Parts: sequence; C-alpha cells; structure tokens
Amino acid sequence: MPIQVLMPALSPTMEKGNLAKWLKKEGETIKSGDVIAEIETDKATMEVEATDEGTLGKILIPEGTADVLVNTPIATILADGESAADLAKVPAAPAPKAAEAKGDAKAEAPQPAAKVPAAPVSEALPDPEIPAGTEMVTQTIREALRDAMAEEMRRDGDVFIMGEEVAEYQGAYKVTQGLLQEFGARRVIDTPITEHGFAGVGVGAAMAGLKPIVEFMTWNFAMQAIDQIINSAAKTLYMSGGQMGCSIVFRGPNGAAARVAAQHSQDYAAWYSQVPGLKVVAPYSASDYKGLLKAAIRDPNPVVFLENEMLYGHTGEIPKLDDFVVPIGKARIARAGKDVTIVSWAMGMSYALKAADELAKEGVEAEVIDLRTIRPMDTETIINSVKKTGRAVTVEEGWQQSGVGSEVAARIMEHAFDYLDAPVARVSGKDVPMPYAANLEKLALPSVAEVVAAAKAVSYR
Repeated sequence: MPIQVLMPALSPTMEKGNLAKWLKKEGETIKSGDVIAEIETDKATMEVEATDEGTLGKILIPEGTADVLVNTPIATILADGESAADLAKVPAAPAPKAAEAKGDAKAEAPQPAAKVPAAPVSEALPDPEIPAGTEMVTQTIREALRDAMAEEMRRDGDVFIMGEEVAEYQGAYKVTQGLLQEFGARRVIDTPITEHGFAGVGVGAAMAGLKPIVEFMTWNFAMQAIDQIINSAAKTLYMSGGQMGCSIVFRGPNGAAARVAAQHSQDYAAWYSQVPGLKVVAPYSASDYKGLLKAAIRDPNPVVFLENEMLYGHTGEIPKLDDFVVPIGKARIARAGKDVTIVSWAMGMSYALKAADELAKEGVEAEVIDLRTIRPMDTETIINSVKKTGRAVTVEEGWQQSGVGSEVAARIMEHAFDYLDAPVARVSGKDVPMPYAANLEKLALPSVAEVVAAAKAVSYR
C-alpha cells in the first residue's frame, strides 16, 4: 500500500507550517534519507527527509502552501511494484483548513485537526487538601519512598524498578525493602554494576511505553549514565517532534553524606536543572518525599528525583489517604514570616529552618520557602514572598558558581528588583572538592550560623 508522508513538526508545540519548496518531482525515485521538501515557520526552516524508498507517486500539498497543519498528508510514496493505480487505495487526505497560498487573504481560518501530541505542560497545581480529622502516620523518609513506589506499582502494572541491589538485598539504603517479595523479580530487577547500561535499558523501556524507576546507588555514580539521562531521555520528545515520550524516574541519594569524600559528595541539582526536557525534584519532608515521588512516577516526562542519604532516617507525618500526591512545580511556605525570605530545598532546609528559629529569638521573622521542585521552579511563590519581605537569602549545599541559588537570585532581580531593600545573599557549600576529614567536611558545608549571619546582613542588623 502506498505510504503517506505527513507534515512534520519542528518542535513539540508547532501546530502548522509553510510548505516552502518541493525538491523532488512526481515520478522521481526516492531513497530513504533523501531530502524531498522544505518546510518553514516564522522561526526556522527544516528539510523533510524520506523515511522509505520508492517513487514519489503524488504531491498532495503544492509548494508555497501556507499554514499546513502538522500531521497533514503532504505526499504519497509508491513502493516497488506499485503504480499510479494504487494511489486510489490511500485514504483521502482531509482538505487543508488553512490558506492554500501565501497571498490568499480570504482563506478560511485553520480548524482543529489531528496532530502530534503537544509537549506536556507543567502546571503548578495546589497541594492536595487534607480533610479535617485525617489520620497522620509517622514514617521515616525511606519508608515514605518505599510506600510511594509500592502504591504506584499496585496502581499501574507498567511501573517497575531496577538498579543495583534493589531486589535481593532490599536496596543499599533499604528503600526498596519488601518490594521483591510483593511484586516479584519481573518488576524488581537487580542490575549489574553498569550505570550507563541499565540507565539505557530503562530509557528504552520508557520509550516503549513502560514506566521505569531507575535507582542509582548514588547520583555520583550516575555520571556514568549522564549521556542516557540528558541526550536520550531529556531530548527525545523534542527530537521526535513530540511523537515519542519517555516517562521515567531516575532516583537515588544526592549531595554530601558523611565522610565519603570528593567523588561521592557532589550535589547535582544545578547540573540537571539546566536541561530542558527534565524535571528535577529535591524534597525535604517525609510527606513531600512520598507525594512527589508518586507524582514523578505518573509524569509523562523524565524526572530526576534527588534524595539525601542523611535524611533517609528522618521521620515526619504523612496523611493517611488513599492517594496522596504532591504536584511537581509548586513550592511550599514551610514557615511564614515578614522580615526576610529564605529559599532552600532538600538538605538545605535543615539549615534554613534552624536559622529561622535562631533569628526569631532576635526579633527577625524569616519566611522559609521550600522549593521542592528545582525545575520547573515556582518563581511566583518566591517573588510574592520577596515583595512582602524586601530581602532574600538562598541556602544550598552545592557550589555557589552557576548554582540553583544563583538562578533564584537572578529571578528575584528580574521580577522583584524594585521591592528589594538589600542585595540577595547566597549561602552555599565552599568552592572546594569535599574533604574526607570530618572537621574539614563540616567547614566545607553551609552552617546555621552562616544563614543567620546572611539574614541579619540583608536586614542591616
């Protein structure tokens, strides 16, 4: 049967384009990879390549046609042995709903038509409402993560987890404890020690429609897999014109632990948050760990889920609900205040909240914002707080140069400059590889005293 050539998309959000020129004529032989036409939008020009071999049987959309909807048949290719008579077997293409030529000012306005699925839109939804009287359960963060994965695996048979020691050993940090017994070896998979390899297997499974959770024993080891995460997972939706998604979660401990030295202590929040196509989540509280991991597993995009080894044993209250999901892309005001805004996430929240307690003793009421999601970042919540307080401090364990705090400071400058009463201050890890010695490691990380001093400095106290 003859093969239809469809109007491609230059980007996931493209809906229509102009068919500028045909480079092949009807009757010409075509090989796979041959450039057969050029399309253009107001932003770019793209060559249309043949994906099949044969003969250009019929041009359905003439060159010069403007506003051709994505996925509209533009030509038909005849395979070997087929003739013009076979063109009748091809279903008739819908009549173009847009202008047939560039100069036609009276052309009918474009109408909705089937098109390539649009790129998923990130919406900062409100936190789920917790009904009055809801029972609260105290759990460790490792238990919250385990329950989130178990609930999603029961809910969706396409969800599975893979990684080093996640099955027989119950997880290097016991996060996957009990999952093998409940779901079996088909869905809880121990992998070889090859991050590049099993991350690639996970990405391929996601492209095929499954929903993998890929656990890295530490994000430091994921440097072996960074090509799979960025070049394969993050860019596929764009490079396929919106036709191929990759619903996958990469998760594991990130940042400093305790005396594991320079190669095992890096904070990757800023690294991955720069990449279009990824979502980056870095929670602090037990309830956010659970709710955000459930949201990440359901998200159609690849999600980098940054945990912290030092927090796994921390406990917190989690609402006992049938389906507790926290939206990605929405920050949380962890403590209300009026004098200075402190913005942090993940382990940095420990310093921020303790500093706020100390500041309160001196009459400074700090508003503490837990970003929770680094990309997409909830700029609105940050800006509204700074407009109220007039001052801001960012806190992170990562390095300062090109850090997440730098991005927060830039957004405050862009959107709330006239409200600032002092420059934005940044508290971060020191600009050195992480030392092994305990006393030097402590000096390399932020401290509560540094956050207090920064907040007092921007408050001119």
